[in-house]
Amino acid sequence: MKRLAVPFLSLFLLLSAFSCTSGRFAGYSLNERDAAEAVRQLLQIGAREGSLSGAFSKEMILTTLFPEPIKKALNTLNQFGLTSEIDRFTTTLSTAAEKTAANSVPIFVNGISGMRLSDAVRIIKTGGTSATDYLRSSVGDSLRRSIVPVMQTTIDEYKLTEQWDKIIQPVKGLLGNRVKLDLATLMAGAVSEAMFRKIAEKEVQIRADEKARTSVLLQKVFSRNWK
Repeated sequence: MKRLAVPFLSLFLLLSAFSCTSGRFAGYSLNERDAAEAVRQLLQIGAREGSLSGAFSKEMILTTLFPEPIKKALNTLNQFGLTSEIDRFTTTLSTAAEKTAANSVPIFVNGISGMRLSDAVRIIKTGGTSATDYLRSSVGDSLRRSIVPVMQTTIDEYKLTEQWDKIIQPVKGLLGNRVKLDLATLMAGAVSEAMFRKIAEKEVQIRADEKARTSVLLQKVFSRNWK
């Protein structure tokens, strides 16, 4: 009998917790104003929380810095004996990118605060990473542009420009002006994409996990499935 009682007790406590959460906002009706503010809160939490330590691996940096036209020249770079140069450069650039990401948090928070939401209720109802997707499509370009000078400051601090120029010199000879090789612009794009991924992960967590909803508004808006 005791063995049977334990599972039933666990089920009872689970159902009680669910009913308390649901009952607390039972009379609440989702509206556009609350939805918009909840989306902003969700995105800002995603921008602020967590770090991007280890997010900028050598492989990720090379993929970012060497898009398809340049990848074909990588073998040529190795022939020039620049493998050790590339390894040293990507290690330092990884550190610089992490620092830039940390310094870019206020840029993202401000961008989110000023973001216009034309259909926040739809974003709430769509689920998934729809809020992050909206952020990316609506202000993503301006955020990337805002990160460029921050990235440039860090590049200068770590004295990466000279290393970069040495590495890409053979590529310039092969490709001329067919590709954009500005280091700050390329890495600002990589940093912004890493930030978007971090925000998307937090969005999924807030939508799925009640404990991740750190404000009453988030608890109300994400208390149930509005579809």
